[in-house]
Amino acid sequence: MSRFWSPVVHGLTPYVPGEQPKLAHLVKLNTNENPYPPSPRVEEAIQAELASGGERLRLYPDPTGLALRQTIANCYGVSVEQVFVGNGSDEVLAHTFLGLLKHDRPLLFPDITYSFYPVYCGLYGIDYATVPLDEAFQIRVDDYLARGPAGVGAAIFPNPNAPTGRALPLAEIERLAAGLPDCPIVVDEAYVDFGADSATALIDRHPNLLVIHTLSKSRSLAGLRVGFAIGQAPLIEGLVRVKDSFNSYPLDRLALVGAAAAMADQAWFDETRQRVIASREKLAADLAALGFQVLPSAANFVFARHPDRDAAELAAALRSRSIIVRHFKAPRIDQFLRITVGTDAQCAALIEALTAILA
Repeated sequence: MSRFWSPVVHGLTPYVPGEQPKLAHLVKLNTNENPYPPSPRVEEAIQAELASGGERLRLYPDPTGLALRQTIANCYGVSVEQVFVGNGSDEVLAHTFLGLLKHDRPLLFPDITYSFYPVYCGLYGIDYATVPLDEAFQIRVDDYLARGPAGVGAAIFPNPNAPTGRALPLAEIERLAAGLPDCPIVVDEAYVDFGADSATALIDRHPNLLVIHTLSKSRSLAGLRVGFAIGQAPLIEGLVRVKDSFNSYPLDRLALVGAAAAMADQAWFDETRQRVIASREKLAADLAALGFQVLPSAANFVFARHPDRDAAELAAALRSRSIIVRHFKAPRIDQFLRITVGTDAQCAALIEALTAILA
């Protein structure tokens, strides 16, 4: 604490990222990184950018990220004017909270969701209210619509939700966007490629809908920090205005070319995400065989609890065996573990360790 802090700093409760421990022979299943490397084209593109002997790094990158935006537009069948890029989806989300989600009426999001959302609200002074998930940890669109236009300034939620992994059907997302046509509706699709339908298909019909993606998960680029948003041009213009009032050059040259290469390699993307999906289904079945309740997941992680064992104790016991999973000390979910889907060998090591612990 310092007497030189601005008043806003005193009131902040910062986001706590997943641990990045430095342990030998670690099985790291706590931060939802993809267990497989990115497309080989990524390294090739970065090496080509460096081939000038550093001459290109002397120059600023394209502030608009046009080449990357065009590649993303081609992938999703939208116009380049409908695409915004930023330094990870967290920066895209930050600009979205400030540029689209701060209104006189409260912002709504689930009571169990990405824990960065209330942090952004605290940073930007956004009034918000949480909407409880149902008993099966699913989003109920009727709970949002029941508040009516007078009670909703905007809404945001991940799909699939985090940390539960449950997905909301596309028809329900459209019902929400149509039912609150004067409210921005933001769908955070960090995990959508592992089993849910993207709401980008609804963009042209709903001017209030913004969809946010990251290359950290299904494109295996958590270390490169690239995210993007897709929406109708007026929404994108709002994000650009915020970005250019904050940092005109959020993505460096290496990130721009590497991300474009990853987006262009559809075959690698399809192969690796299908491997993760197959491993997820086996992991869920193996956990169920050990007595865990496992929520249906459309993400690259599973959310599970054991009826007879404390989740914090299980996490600690796994850690003593150099296996790291995520435990949230939060209401309703403090007995759950969020377990990233690793390689088949990593998942097997987890199941072997849990078998010994439970015995």
